Amino acid sequence: MRNLFGERGRHPYADRIEADRIAQGDSPKQAFKAGALGRQVTVTGVDLVFRPQPSVYLLWALGDEETRRVIEAAHERAIERVLEWIEDEVAVIRYGKDGIYRVRPPGGLVAARFRHHEARSGRPLLHDHLLLSVKGQRLDGKWGSSHTLALHENTVAVSALYNELVMAEVCEELGLASEPREVTPGLRPVMEIAGVDQELIDWSSTRRRRIEDVLEGITDEYVKKHGRLPGERARHGLGWWAAQETRPDKKTPRPLDQLLAWWRVSALLKFGHRMVDGLLQRCQAAGAAIRARVGPWVDTALAAVDVAAVVFTVRGIFARRHVLAEARRHLLETLRGRAFTRGLDDYIADAALSRHSRQLTVPQKDRQAPAPDQLTHTADFAWPHRWWIAGTGGKPPRESSRYERARVASLALQNAIRDARISSTRDEAPTAAAPHAVAHPDRAAALTPAQRAAAIQAHQQAAMPEAYLGGRTTDAATWLRTPENLYRLAALTAQPTPAAAPSRTGRPRPPARPDRSTGPARSTSSTSCPAETKTKAASRDVP
Repeated sequence: MRNLFGERGRHPYADRIEADRIAQGDSPKQAFKAGALGRQVTVTGVDLVFRPQPSVYLLWALGDEETRRVIEAAHERAIERVLEWIEDEVAVIRYGKDGIYRVRPPGGLVAARFRHHEARSGRPLLHDHLLLSVKGQRLDGKWGSSHTLALHENTVAVSALYNELVMAEVCEELGLASEPREVTPGLRPVMEIAGVDQELIDWSSTRRRRIEDVLEGITDEYVKKHGRLPGERARHGLGWWAAQETRPDKKTPRPLDQLLAWWRVSALLKFGHRMVDGLLQRCQAAGAAIRARVGPWVDTALAAVDVAAVVFTVRGIFARRHVLAEARRHLLETLRGRAFTRGLDDYIADAALSRHSRQLTVPQKDRQAPAPDQLTHTADFAWPHRWWIAGTGGKPPRESSRYERARVASLALQNAIRDARISSTRDEAPTAAAPHAVAHPDRAAALTPAQRAAAIQAHQQAAMPEAYLGGRTTDAATWLRTPENLYRLAALTAQPTPAAAPSRTGRPRPPARPDRSTGPARSTSSTSCPAETKTKAASRDVP
């Protein structure tokens, strides 16, 4: 580690290599060069921290030996899967003039991993530090450096993949389910194991309370200095500053068996035997209730709409990595702890890009085509209006967050699509000769008057702001009267999903400016329309 990370990227066995070369008659300078992995670099590694959600590591800390074994195995397998994805899709070695050549490291990545069991406060916090070296071997055998910017840009996608893998395996193995819980008003809820009491999570997160106290003080200072409440971007910055101010020093590590005994005694003294000893049973009962209510299905058409609307509202201009991260979050929130077919997240991301986005990056003549992760996209959804939310518990009012506006935009569109589907399946009589009707959006007869009226009425009665369906006007009814827009709303999203997601090498790419008024669309003439747009969330071993 000293050679690889501390000596600016030398071979881990550089000392042995230098000694052998000097023994063979090489000069010290030649021997030193032989122990180097290409050019020396300033940034020698990237520290990736993998930690499950608090409800997961609380089950690990307070559960029995079998529960800890299941959670640790899920944790380790998720890290391995994430590293495989980084090696296959993210890590590239740049070389040549201006780094124009980009290759995947054929020998894989080099990393050092360390297991920690506790937080700085001494509370349980199962997590692994993975120090990833930037050094990688090229196809010609020479050593180069990975593109660290690509690693940083895909941090959110990596985090989302790890979270969904851990949650799915733990829930499947122990018969649990997940549920959304709001941690910070206005921000995305986190998915926790259903049945884990919030008091236990607060007990394990003592530092969060200190952060909130410090944040309140520096927010008051911000208001006095600027004469206004902090916006969303400023709130993130103030939160980071409060976290740094409350960061305690690390303590001397203790053996795991001592930590487990201390955590259990501390929890029993505060909450009693009933809450601590019956934790797993309560979680299994809550999980059974959720699994009975939520089926193992994903409506990929609505998922693509949701992903595209959320990413566009939050970012405006985005890349595929942003869409893929949101697709993984969507699966985590929709399946509630169930496993899914490998590649389903890629399929939803590609559907969001090809059906509801348009590419901004234009390839230049006589220049190398940009890599897929370098392409930028946008969408044509309308920007949601901002609003203010009254404060509670003595807190000041705040502006609606980008995530809240994104949810409003997505839900309005999804509700109208559902109503249009119901109208389509109710008004069209099924025929035995043609179970599926293929139509084009440029034909005004694609929708009956009853379907048109139902779609307009469904949106007008929705308890959502208008103009969130993708048009540029402020009158939703006017937008829906356009045959192209109305047909797109009612039929274009109802496309069947294959049982196995397509390979990444063959995924379609959106054109520079897709023509949304052409192209076949599949609609159903029977009552099985919703089922045909759903993919069963099979186990991770299904190809």
